[in-house]
Amino acid sequence: MRIRFALISLCLAGSLRAQSVQPVTLPDAPSAVLFGNTSTDQGSSDSSERTDVASLSEADQMPVKASDPKHGDGAKPSPAQELDANGNDIPLEKRQPQRILGFMPNFRSVSGGSKPHPPGWEYNFKIATRQSFDYSSFLFLGLTSISAEGINSHPVLGKGVDGFYAYAWRGLLDKTDGTYLQAWLLPSLLHEDTRYYALGNGHSVLIRALYVISRQGVTRTYGGSQTPNIAGLGGKVLTQVISRYYYPTGATDFSVLATKFGYSAMRDVAFTSIREFYPDIAAHYIRKHQQKAAQQAARDAASSATP
Repeated sequence: MRIRFALISLCLAGSLRAQSVQPVTLPDAPSAVLFGNTSTDQGSSDSSERTDVASLSEADQMPVKASDPKHGDGAKPSPAQELDANGNDIPLEKRQPQRILGFMPNFRSVSGGSKPHPPGWEYNFKIATRQSFDYSSFLFLGLTSISAEGINSHPVLGKGVDGFYAYAWRGLLDKTDGTYLQAWLLPSLLHEDTRYYALGNGHSVLIRALYVISRQGVTRTYGGSQTPNIAGLGGKVLTQVISRYYYPTGATDFSVLATKFGYSAMRDVAFTSIREFYPDIAAHYIRKHQQKAAQQAARDAASSATP
């Protein structure tokens, strides 16, 4: 157990260094909330590492006219814009922000048409560490621990402050074990790319919903072909097996572990549904906001021109 906590502490320290944020220009409020405003992945200056964990600011949402010292003024994409594999601006409906609503981590999603960073041992480890020790993870951990203590999910863990602590540290181990198994160790061993590639708004809602559910059992290989999601499902199973070593007797029965496995799968489906449909909703409200701003600017210009 001491070794496990030592490893977690080392990973947390590495994560804090990896998540250093560079100063950025703040976008308008609606854009910042809907698409987030975070720095590039692990603070890297390598543009190829920015594509699948996109950094979306106000410049991402509106084309920018930039001055070219050799050719004069002309249309030129902003360096902050997310571009597809052909160098074209990715539409709002296909962009996956790093944080949904500026809060929920979305580091393992790929924007439609982008050229994602090649997966591998080092890259997968960075993403798994960032996902495991993101500040929002601890907030969700606190909420789930309070809920579990409140409904007395595992009576053997007790109630009150002691019960909350018993749920919290075990919940942290559950989460970190599961993330590292499903996002780093097993995908790297099996060469499975378990990042989420959204189907997009060119399909019906039903087809997209079925696609979301299917991602529990199907994923991509490093080469881009479809394969059974052994890393995802196997990681969930191994997480429950490992948990038998730190949960007391009475919380490790097969029925209890099977229930926890089911909840884990349902949480994945719920969050994947958000990742699938969120860009459409965000794009709608951003364009609505831009339209209102343009109309207000036109009214202001007309009123100022009236003698």
